[in-house]
Amino acid sequence: MYTKRSPMGTTRVNFRIPEELVEKADVAAELTHRNRTEIVIEALRTYLDEIEDEDAFREDVIELYLDGDIEFETLRTFIGRQDADSVRASKALLEDGEALADDLAALE
Repeated sequence: MYTKRSPMGTTRVNFRIPEELVEKADVAAELTHRNRTEIVIEALRTYLDEIEDEDAFREDVIELYLDGDIEFETLRTFIGRQDADSVRASKALLEDGEALADDLAALE
């Protein structure tokens, strides 16, 4: 997938969509006097809003952060600032605990 960040805070994305969805988006755009991009953005936002409320999804996002697969800012956009701060603090404690355990093991 091709992506290109623009200076206006948006990213140009190039991907394939089944023709039937494009046709439906075009009809919705015409009826609502909006463009296809606005329809696709709204649909994606709606989907993400729905899935973000699922506990399993939130847990998976947290796991991605704990494994170092996503940055803190990404975590924060999914679970909110307060919860993300708590997860970051927990991660720091876990990392400190692992380092301490390694130091203690080296003493034996």
